[in-house]
Amino acid sequence: MTASGESPASGRTADPARGVLGSVRSRLIETLAGRADEIPAWITALGDGDDEGFFGPGSASWTVHGGMPTLVAGVRALLLQALHPGALAGVRDFSRYREDPLGRLAGTIRWIHTVTFGSREQAIAGSQMVRSMHTRVAGTYRDGHGALRPYAANDPELASWVHLAFTDSFLAAHLRWGAPIPGGGDAYVAEWATAGELMGVEDPPRSMTQLRAQLEAFTDAGELRGGPDVDEIVRFIRRPPLSRMLRPSYPVLFRAAVSTLTPAHRELLGFHSAPVGRMLPLDFATGAVLKGAGALLGNTTQAELAARRRLSRLAGDPARD
Repeated sequence: MTASGESPASGRTADPARGVLGSVRSRLIETLAGRADEIPAWITALGDGDDEGFFGPGSASWTVHGGMPTLVAGVRALLLQALHPGALAGVRDFSRYREDPLGRLAGTIRWIHTVTFGSREQAIAGSQMVRSMHTRVAGTYRDGHGALRPYAANDPELASWVHLAFTDSFLAAHLRWGAPIPGGGDAYVAEWATAGELMGVEDPPRSMTQLRAQLEAFTDAGELRGGPDVDEIVRFIRRPPLSRMLRPSYPVLFRAAVSTLTPAHRELLGFHSAPVGRMLPLDFATGAVLKGAGALLGNTTQAELAARRRLSRLAGDPARD
């Protein structure tokens, strides 16, 4: 767009509102995908796989991970993961979350979408790449009981906590603000256990009951803790270095994420006020933000569109008959 407000392609005066919305859309895409000028090559590659993948259209995983409540879920998962001092130590000691927070976010989204929408080969390769990167993440930390313990990112215990926090967060956000899940919450937990296994999780939960039981086991055993290190991460997550255009809506997403946490986890994170619970004003505001994001990004992710192209190609391949 030229400085005079004219669209060089049409020669007509551009709608200022559309220009603002376009800028917001670009900033949002850049935040989630790492760049806004073109579709990342890894997304395009999801259309090139040679098998149907672990999931497919109509699956619980496609429904949950393709929905706008993932914007709330991502914030919630980061908060919940930070409560395990081993997981927090790995982030603090090795992550470049302060220098490149959006790069870390884009990398996480890449893994989620590759496992969800990619071929089985791509999902396995993507998970192996992440686990390979984790091999250097090791050190020591003070556990919830004050004892000094060694940690490694690929340890089954840490892998389990990260998987539980992810699964619980994406499910909680979608149940609150998303469309009906095919097969319900149990189907999502059972399906996403596959992702846990790819990341080395031993005995991932396969139902909502098992998910709650495993989360409570970590909490009841005193493995989780708050404190200054957690407070620092919470402050960063509360006010991340977002584009100016995205800042007005982020506090709503943050409050929504906190409202879905259990009282015990909120307390450890330093939120000592009365439980937020299901508050109509917050639910309404969150729904409005998610609806607006959906209008900007579209109802179908680029990863799902690529997956559907792969499935259409495979369905028409005579070699597969």
